[in-house]
Amino acid sequence: MKRLPGNLKTSLLALIIIIFMTPIMAYGKFASNIGNTIKTSIKVAENVSTEKNLPVVGSYDNFKKLLEKSESIRPFYRTAFATAEKSAAAASPANDYSNTNVQVQGVDESDIIKTDGEYIYQVINDRLVIVKAYPASDMKVVNTIKYDTNAFYPNDIYVNGNNLIVIGRKYVNINKAEQESNAAVMKKVINPVILTKPVTKVIVYDTTDKSNIKIKRTIEVDGDYLTSRMINSKFYMITNKYVYDYRIMTDIKPSFKDSAFKAGKENVVDFKDIRYFPGYVEPNYMIISSFDILKPEKADIQTYLGSGQNVYVTNENIYVAVSEYETPKTEGASRLIAPTYNVNTILYKFNIAYGVKYAANGKVPGSILNQFSMDEYNGYFRIATTKGFAWGEGDNIAKNNLYILDADLNITGKIEDLAPGETIKSARFMGEKIYIVTFKNVDPLFVIDAKNAKEPKILGFLKIPGFSTYLHPYDETHIIGFGVDTKDVSTKDWNGNDSTITIQNGLKMSMFDVSDFENPKEMFSEYIGNRGSYSELLYNHKALLFSKEKNIFAFPVTVYEAKDRENPFDYGYFTYQGAYIYGIDLEKGFVLNGKITHLSDEDYKKAGDFGFDYNKSVQRIIYIDNVLYTISNGIIKANDIETMQELNSINLN
Repeated sequence: MKRLPGNLKTSLLALIIIIFMTPIMAYGKFASNIGNTIKTSIKVAENVSTEKNLPVVGSYDNFKKLLEKSESIRPFYRTAFATAEKSAAAASPANDYSNTNVQVQGVDESDIIKTDGEYIYQVINDRLVIVKAYPASDMKVVNTIKYDTNAFYPNDIYVNGNNLIVIGRKYVNINKAEQESNAAVMKKVINPVILTKPVTKVIVYDTTDKSNIKIKRTIEVDGDYLTSRMINSKFYMITNKYVYDYRIMTDIKPSFKDSAFKAGKENVVDFKDIRYFPGYVEPNYMIISSFDILKPEKADIQTYLGSGQNVYVTNENIYVAVSEYETPKTEGASRLIAPTYNVNTILYKFNIAYGVKYAANGKVPGSILNQFSMDEYNGYFRIATTKGFAWGEGDNIAKNNLYILDADLNITGKIEDLAPGETIKSARFMGEKIYIVTFKNVDPLFVIDAKNAKEPKILGFLKIPGFSTYLHPYDETHIIGFGVDTKDVSTKDWNGNDSTITIQNGLKMSMFDVSDFENPKEMFSEYIGNRGSYSELLYNHKALLFSKEKNIFAFPVTVYEAKDRENPFDYGYFTYQGAYIYGIDLEKGFVLNGKITHLSDEDYKKAGDFGFDYNKSVQRIIYIDNVLYTISNGIIKANDIETMQELNSINLN
C-alpha cells in the first residue's frame, strides 16, 4: 500500500483531531469566558435588523435550522470558547469618601473593593472580608466569610446602603439524562469526561449587622459572567452561555434560579422566550438579568441568541458590542488555511427605562478596544474602531475610524482612515469633543469636534513619544493620560539590515492642555521606572483614585529599574511595589506627595530582582474623610491624606 505524503498525512491528522476534539474540549471548567475571547460571528444576511420586535426562536427545530444555516457558511476556524463577636454601636460614617472610578456618572461598576464611608468590603480570593475602617484608630476586621470554591467563587461586589451584592461563579454538573445522551455519542471517539456548565451567581446580603450579615436573596443564571452595572437600586448583569454542540446535547436551553421566584427552583427559559437577531446568529445565548435589590420581585431574564464582548451603559440604555469576522469571498480557498477576515463590530441597544427592552442593532467597520471606545451624547451613539492590523499591508493596514449613529443605530456621520498604520490605544468622549490616542512609533492625540453629528471633524493633533492607555478628564480643558513611555531603537533585522523598532520603557503620565482644540499641548509629564514597570491602571480604570476637590490621585504601581541604562532591552530589576500618590499644580506639574508600600524591608531583601510577596501587592487606594487607605490581599494601611503619616494598619490573613 502506498504511503501518504508527509504533508498530506499531517493535514489529515490535524483535521481529524479538530473534528473529534472540538465538541469534547468545549465542555468542562476549562471553557474560558466567552466574553473575553475573540468571537467568530455568523453572518446569515446582508442587512442587520433594526426592527423593534425581534423574532422568537420558538422551537428546537427552528433553533437547529437557524444554527445549521449559519454553520453552512461559518469559517473553518470556529468560535473561541468564551472567577465574630458583635460590634459595639457603630460610629456615623464619613460624609466624604471615594467611590469606584466609573465611566458614566450615576452608573456604578463592580469591583473587588468598595466602601460606604465607614466599612471597607473586599473580595480576597475565596473570602469576603468586612473591615471597620473609620475612624482609622479603631480599624479592625469585623467579619470574614470563606466560600467553598466548589460551590461559589466570588469575583466582584457592590455596596448599596445596607445591601452587599457579591457576584461570583460556579460550575454545576449537567443533568444525568444529558450526560448519558452525550456519553453514547462521545464513547465513539474518546472516554466520556465529567460534564459541567458555568453558572454566574449573585448573592445579596443584608449588612445591617456587619458582624452577622444575612443572605436576603440569591440568583443563579447560566453562562459566564461578562459584566454588570448598578443604577440606584437596580442591578443589571450580562452572561454568555455557549451552546457547545446542539446536535448531541439534549438540554440546551438556558436556565436560572431566583430565591424570590418559585422558592429558588430551577426555571428553564423556553424557546418561545428566546429571541434572535436576523442577520446575526451564533451558538451562544446572551442573557441580560435585572432586578431591584430593594424589591422581592422576580428577576427579569431576557435571553437572546447572540453574545457580547464589550458593554457600555448609560442611565437609559445598554449597548453591547461584539466582533464579527467576515469570511472573505474567495473561490476555491483552502479551508485548512486561516483566511484574512474583515472585522466589523455588531451593536445591540437595549432601553432600560422601564425594564430591559430591545431598541435597535447596527454594525460599523472595525473592532473596538474596550468600553471607553463607546459613548452616548444628545441622543447619538459614538464609537471609535480600528480596521486592519498594525502589521498589515495594503488593504489590511490598520486604519482608525469614528462613527456617529442615531437612536436606531444608523450611521449618520463618520471620520475614516485616521492614522493609517497605527491602532487605537485609548479614547475619551467629553461632550462635543472626542479624544483618541493612536500609536505605532509615536503617540498622536487627536482632538475631534462632534458638535455636528453628521459631519464630525478633526480639529488638531499632537505627536509625542509613548502612548496613553487610559485618558481621565481633569477639567473641561485638561486631560490626564496614563500609559507607557517608548523609545525608538536602532537594530538589525533577521537579514542584518538596519532597522528601527519601538520598545516600551517604563510608565508615563501626561497632562494635556486642550483649551486650544486645534493645537493640543503636553503641558508636563512624569516617568516611573524603566522597562518592565507596570500598573493595573494601564488596563483597568478602577485602579485609579481621583479627586479634583482633594487635589489627589493615586494608583498602584510595580517598579523595575534598569541595571544597564545604556541597554534599551534591559528589563531591569524589581525595586518597588505600592501606591504612588500625586497632586496637581497646573503651573508646576505633577507633585508626588508620597509612596505607600505594604512590603517590609525584609520583603524587599527577599524579593530579589523579579519576585515579591504578591499577597502584599497594593491593589486599590480609597479615602474616607482625610484618611487614605491602601489595600492589598494581606494588609490595609491608613495614612493621613495630607502628611502621609501612617495612622494604623491591620493584617487580613
